[in-house]
Amino acid sequence: MDFFISNAYAQAAGAQQPDMFVSLLPLIFIFVIFYFLLIRPQTKRAKEHRKMVSELKVGDEVVTGGGILGRVEEAGEQFLKVEVADGVVLRIQRQTVVAVLPKGTFKSV
Repeated sequence: MDFFISNAYAQAAGAQQPDMFVSLLPLIFIFVIFYFLLIRPQTKRAKEHRKMVSELKVGDEVVTGGGILGRVEEAGEQFLKVEVADGVVLRIQRQTVVAVLPKGTFKSV
């Protein structure tokens, strides 16, 4: 029956425990990888989006998070008025703007 159950032997006296730093090293290494692959790029993208939203001005052609394409008619502190068709103006939050398009894109679509 020894091949089904392994024998439990007592540990040798004076066996050393692994160093605390060595045991935490893999955890630290994983955190560094997460920082450079996930956290840092996300904060960089968020910073670029905040900059783009703060620089919006009248006449910019934008795309919202919902996919609405339009031209900024009025830029307020928190909201924008975006013309999506002739005579149709929507009031949207600044943060919903995903991208600023090149000039002339709105009329060519």
